[in-house]
Amino acid sequence: MVFRIRRLAMASVAVASATTLVAGCASGSGGSTSGADGNTLTLWTHNAGNSAELDVVKKIIKDFNGSQDKYEVKLQAFPQTDYNSSVVAAASARKLPCLLDVDGPNVANWAWGGYLDPIDVSGSEVPLTDQLESTVGRYKDKLYAFGFYDVSLAFFSRKSVLNAYDIRIPTMDKPWTKAEFDAALAKLKKSGKFDYPLEMGTGGTGEWWSYGYSPQLQSFGGDLIDRGDHKSASGTLDGKNSVEWGKWFSSLAAKGYIAKKSAADPNPDFLAGKSAIHWDGSWNAAKNADKFGDDLAILPPVDFGDGPKIGGASWQWAMSSSCSNKEGAQAWLKFSRQNKYFVDYAKATGTLPATEAASQQVEGYEPGGKFNVLVRFAREYAQVRPVTPAYPYISTEFEKAAKDLLAGADPEEALGQAAKNIDNNLKTNDYYSG
Repeated sequence: MVFRIRRLAMASVAVASATTLVAGCASGSGGSTSGADGNTLTLWTHNAGNSAELDVVKKIIKDFNGSQDKYEVKLQAFPQTDYNSSVVAAASARKLPCLLDVDGPNVANWAWGGYLDPIDVSGSEVPLTDQLESTVGRYKDKLYAFGFYDVSLAFFSRKSVLNAYDIRIPTMDKPWTKAEFDAALAKLKKSGKFDYPLEMGTGGTGEWWSYGYSPQLQSFGGDLIDRGDHKSASGTLDGKNSVEWGKWFSSLAAKGYIAKKSAADPNPDFLAGKSAIHWDGSWNAAKNADKFGDDLAILPPVDFGDGPKIGGASWQWAMSSSCSNKEGAQAWLKFSRQNKYFVDYAKATGTLPATEAASQQVEGYEPGGKFNVLVRFAREYAQVRPVTPAYPYISTEFEKAAKDLLAGADPEEALGQAAKNIDNNLKTNDYYSG
């Protein structure tokens, strides 16, 4: 276990600050190496500073503690920017809490690294089969985590703008093709009415690059890694289809369709009319609707040849492998899986409810609601990022390559180098076997 945790820390994107955080994590967990003091269990979340979501977590804890007299769960919240590195440090020091949340794409990495144990939530109020597939965290056919919500990517525009330039408004039955999308961007650019016709969020950092752009890569027929055995990126990330995506992505900046680096939060520019089309998440849907009303167009992703795609998986709840009171931890996990909490999360955060039953109780997301199309996007188009312990490294390499593409790098060289680096990482880690 110790050897594997050290190996994982070396590969982790959070390792840079892990060493300096060990003492802080030990103090935060009360010096316990088990995550529990008898029947008192510690729970960690990334939601410090996010009061809306944190309030739901607090409510579930309060309700659970008040529902029985055997277990007590105590909360510790971290800022999201520090959370992953805190977990890495605590795992190395054997000071993980019993309960913790994990970003969906990292479930495989944390499970392989020995951070998490499989969980059993059978018999809980909401069956796993009712959930969006992207909200269930499995690795090697075992359940390690589940989430209460997801988010959805979409193109946001204004019907009046698209109509003014004779641009067809796409639907799920007939999304834009690559040719249509490119032609639309050319028209909008030629108009001279917008700083950039398309806003892609290129000022974002970290996981946004893989979450936002690798689905477009997949729609071209490429991918981040060969998902057959997850043992090679060469021939896939630098394959013909991926290179075609790279040429297209690079051309967006070269033609002035997008900014090489947009504002950290580009939504205000879209609301101000500086961009005509915004590739963005469901988290801004309500704000856009408040501004544009019935003129707002929520559009499906482009079909670049292999079908429309968006990223899937958000934060999920799990149990640490070092928890000394797994019975209590699983009791809390099962208790939390009540329909009312799925509803509470969605209402508090503006995210997509993970179940159809919850969607029907959240205004705007119910069938026929103005945001229900986002739920449909998540059900029809969501692709989870590669379920492999190597994913954090893969994501980092893809981000580097994509940024190089916008800076003018040759697509074959940029993607080829990324694939080579990923393959070297896989080989060094014995393909994350075990």
